[in-house]
Amino acid sequence: MSDQWWSWALTIVGVACFFLAGRKIWWAWYVGLAGQITWLAYSLITEQWGFLVGVLLYTFVYTGNAWRWTRERFVKAAPARFAGDE
Repeated sequence: MSDQWWSWALTIVGVACFFLAGRKIWWAWYVGLAGQITWLAYSLITEQWGFLVGVLLYTFVYTGNAWRWTRERFVKAAPARFAGDE
């Protein structure tokens, strides 16, 4: 694969994650987590081992944010789901 393809793919996934997070869309961090698979592949294919550290750190941050935002979303949504049951 060409370097050009990798540059576009990695940039698009990363920007999409931050764009969605800026819009406070709860599943944005899952996009970021999926993007780490791309970074992992890039690191392994190009033998740029330093990116593996970034993959680990970003995965840690994205996982924490995904967990918190998902939990917050469903805690806020829970009362609304049962409001009509009264």
